[in-house]
Amino acid sequence: MEFRSRLIGVGSYLPEKVLTNDDLPAILETSHEWIMERTGIAQRHIAATNELTSDLGYQAALKALEYASISPQSIDLIIVATSTPDHTFPSTAVEIQSKLGIYNGFAFDLQAVCSGFLYALITADNYIKSGSVKRVLIIGAEIFSRIVDWNDRSTCILFGDGAGAVIMQAEHKLNLPNESGILASKLCSDGRYADLLYTDGGPAMSEKVGKIHMQGREVFKHAVEKMSSVSAEVLNQSGYNIDDISKIIPHQANTRILQSVSKKLNCPYSKIMSTIDKHANTSAASIPLALDYGIRTEQINSQDLILLMALGAGFTWGSAIVRL
Repeated sequence: MEFRSRLIGVGSYLPEKVLTNDDLPAILETSHEWIMERTGIAQRHIAATNELTSDLGYQAALKALEYASISPQSIDLIIVATSTPDHTFPSTAVEIQSKLGIYNGFAFDLQAVCSGFLYALITADNYIKSGSVKRVLIIGAEIFSRIVDWNDRSTCILFGDGAGAVIMQAEHKLNLPNESGILASKLCSDGRYADLLYTDGGPAMSEKVGKIHMQGREVFKHAVEKMSSVSAEVLNQSGYNIDDISKIIPHQANTRILQSVSKKLNCPYSKIMSTIDKHANTSAASIPLALDYGIRTEQINSQDLILLMALGAGFTWGSAIVRL
């Protein structure tokens, strides 16, 4: 018997503190107008001093469990996509597992930066299709405010903190029209571009976390080209075309990137689910945050065909088509 993955729960969490563009001139030479024109970002959430990535992920997980009306103990696997773990080890996933009171199954972190949630989702789908697990909790959680250089206005304005979670459940594949699940996907990476977006630290390199450095124009160019091309491949793989897609959820990096991707895919910008003005770039958390927002505001509904896409440092990138 073949299995498919069905999304049964969504949830998100944003720290209470909001840092608006109007707050930034107190620490930077910038303005709301300058930031909005270049990025589309109006504000970002910032984790409290005593908040950890596992705390954000745990809160998002609770919301997803509540949405699905299931107990934590029914989860077989937890995958946490993050580049800002609580500790070098143990994994943030096992820390969330413990906070949820789950003592069975297994849990691990996955690091693909801004593509992390997409990598985790497709990994979970493969576990489900293999028949080895029945329910997977997938979390994207980040506290990027702690790895930005708050003196560098080219990067610090871009990022925010938050977490999003989904729960995928195994169901028998019936090969019916409009069957829900992950219908097509592709993941890619190319380490030749690692020096375009990186942190200048790490346990083996400097014993310090380091700060973000980015060649913005180059990253912009690659993000548009790679997200558009891999999405076109996945559409071709699935047998659907862009007109069949109800909503597109890209990694939320920059409004101008989203606009350019929309033009490349020859689709109206109204199909793009954008929360970047509210959340900024939350790396691995951005897609599940946007998905949860879209579902809870009824912009995304059951049976909708969703196109996901992301690009992250490395570079890592990918796309997937999901029917809810």
